[in-house]
Amino acid sequence: MNTDIFEGKWKQFKGQIKTRWGKLTDDDLDVVEGHSLYLSGKLQERYGLTKEKAEEEIAEFHRKL
Repeated sequence: MNTDIFEGKWKQFKGQIKTRWGKLTDDDLDVVEGHSLYLSGKLQERYGLTKEKAEEEIAEFHRKL
């Protein structure tokens, strides 16, 4: 799934993201607003992931959708 689709379907994904990564707050998701790079940064911040691991988890999330 490419970034444009991710951004376009953000409202649909938001609930699924909160289910997958429960440490992310509504404020975090408002900042992210569908941009996968910002999501990667928030995952790094909240979960202590490396950039590579965060991007890998986001890619896996995309594939499952």
